[in-house]
Amino acid sequence: MGKLLDNIRDAVRDGQYVVGWHADERCEERGVTDWQIIAGLDEAALVRERPASKPNPSVVLRQSLPDGTEVEVIWSWLSPSRRAKLVTVYFRD
Repeated sequence: MGKLLDNIRDAVRDGQYVVGWHADERCEERGVTDWQIIAGLDEAALVRERPASKPNPSVVLRQSLPDGTEVEVIWSWLSPSRRAKLVTVYFRD
């Protein structure tokens, strides 16, 4: 597991995260709440780290919702403020 994912998990545990507008809209469309994503973060599997993604480094995670549905989630790392940002959530095809 990479340092980027560690930073994101630590920030979320400490309440240092934001939910982006896009993520909020996608969650609403898909009937998912952000607490479901946050609750599953520690068990989420790393698909890939994208340290060079713009505007912020990000990770793609695969996780299960409480009902067993699998989703992929993108979190980014806002290094100046040392916060995580939930970018988007989508169902796996």
